[in-house]
Amino acid sequence: MVLEELITEGRNPDTMDIDRLSTIDMLKKINNEDKKVAFAVEKVIPSIAEAIDRIVERMKKGGRLIYIGAGTSGRIGILDASECPPTFGVDPGLVVGIIAGGDGAIRNAIESAEDDMEAGRQDLININLTSNDSVVGISASGRTPYVIGGLQYAKEIGALTVGLFCNKNESISNIVDVMITPVVGPEVIMGSTRMKAGTAQKLVLNMISTGAMIKLGKVYSNLMVDLQANNEKLIERARRMLKLATGANEELIEKTLKETNYNVKLAILMIVADVNKEEAKKLLGSADGYIAEAIKLKDKVL
Repeated sequence: MVLEELITEGRNPDTMDIDRLSTIDMLKKINNEDKKVAFAVEKVIPSIAEAIDRIVERMKKGGRLIYIGAGTSGRIGILDASECPPTFGVDPGLVVGIIAGGDGAIRNAIESAEDDMEAGRQDLININLTSNDSVVGISASGRTPYVIGGLQYAKEIGALTVGLFCNKNESISNIVDVMITPVVGPEVIMGSTRMKAGTAQKLVLNMISTGAMIKLGKVYSNLMVDLQANNEKLIERARRMLKLATGANEELIEKTLKETNYNVKLAILMIVADVNKEEAKKLLGSADGYIAEAIKLKDKVL
């Protein structure tokens, strides 16, 4: 697919005069284009859901979620991956972001790195990719050689392959198990895919990682109960979550959090199910970490 055929490389007819507008009108143009992004993502929700279900299936077998991309796409993947440990209490190795050109490319653009197909392959070899892992290749164009090389290798070894592109690309459908293509149209500034395409990628990755963590029992109601309470803000958030989840008084909340070393999930279950710490651990083990399921199992397990 040549550059001029890519939707993301098209010239936007609605922003041809953007260089001559007042600041307010310029921003209105940008905002109007941004409004289209969520609707583009909405259209691909079934594909996102399929990806989440298949990723979680592999995670339960010990697999990881790997994001691989170049430039903006790679940075967005790294951002999403880096937020998973503090938000959901998972090991930093569970969700991994890889960028063409290595860590130096996070801050400084290394444009030529995206053309190296073999490097995409080698970067996945370097992290010992296995068939239980899931690889999400992120590319606005859908044709980035670095990303294609990584997806090809992932497919060869039997890992799940997901393509997150903002252009249709049937030519690689044979190496992608799940294709997610939020088509956002031409950018405000021609070819500046850090804008609408980047926003779409961010929204989709938010859905993938959050959806996977919910299905792994990292959320109770809408509370992130596996957070790591390792600073004052997060300790206060832990107290607040326990209050919202249990309605308990401050004294019991503080006592239980200290007893569990600020393990919010364990503390909630102890209070809601009226069990001690060891019983709560046993229940959570039987329920694969789901608080709601652990509560249901109380009479069967204890």
